[in-house]
Amino acid sequence: MTGDTAPRAVPARPAGRKVSPRRWVPHLWALPPVALLALFFLYPLALVVRQSLRPDTGGTSLQAYADVFGSEAFRHALWTTVWLALAATAGCLVLGFLLALVIAFVPFPGAKAVARFIDVYLSFPSFLITLALLFLYGGTGVVGSFRFLATPWGVLLAEVTYFTPFVMRPLLAAFAQLDTAQLEAAGSLGARAPRIVRQVILPEALPALAAGGSLVLVLCLNEFGIVLFTGAKGVTTLPTLVYGKAILESDYPGACAVAVVNVLISVGLYGLYRVVSRRAGA
Repeated sequence: MTGDTAPRAVPARPAGRKVSPRRWVPHLWALPPVALLALFFLYPLALVVRQSLRPDTGGTSLQAYADVFGSEAFRHALWTTVWLALAATAGCLVLGFLLALVIAFVPFPGAKAVARFIDVYLSFPSFLITLALLFLYGGTGVVGSFRFLATPWGVLLAEVTYFTPFVMRPLLAAFAQLDTAQLEAAGSLGARAPRIVRQVILPEALPALAAGGSLVLVLCLNEFGIVLFTGAKGVTTLPTLVYGKAILESDYPGACAVAVVNVLISVGLYGLYRVVSRRAGA
């Protein structure tokens, strides 16, 4: 004899999953900054790109890029920009590493004040440092007249002077996290200061050096104020070439084409800086 089994109730499937309104709150908060970014940055950048593709004759053409890439002025400005940025970055790395070593590991009165002043120095505009150099070493300077300030070497000196603290800041942060027991152990084993720096401090400082050097390279490629205020004759970089074509020659498609090239180089190097900074933990 078999008993009757009651049928099981099958639960009905929901017609649709309801999304909590709270899940959309972070997206709503992100809309204002995205809108401001699009309005004040992306839209002007799009206008620059559009202007570079519209010659004065009308229509859409890549003639502005062809004229820019084929001109001797662009090749000279590109070469000047690259070698000045690379040389200034190398000088900032060497000088910044040495100064950071002194501040972090050589005890002297006022070391903490100097380290804090570096943070304030980072907020100074670049032309202020250039004017200070001109007041000291310019044609009517306090120390004397040094004509090299109006040469590429003067621009290089001003850039190294201004951008060195951008290397020192991450280095000082890295040195603050360095285990002093390693330095004491190396010293107790008879290692001299140069060997301690080379084998103990330098390996720990390499990520900070890479991050600071990448940032300085990007900043030097786009530096305009230092080149302008030194009055260096024959020194034309990509930013000053954009200024000259737009203001002096009224060649807006050519100026926009150079600006687009400069932006692409800067964005590529900034991506490299972010990768290096992420690996360095900055």
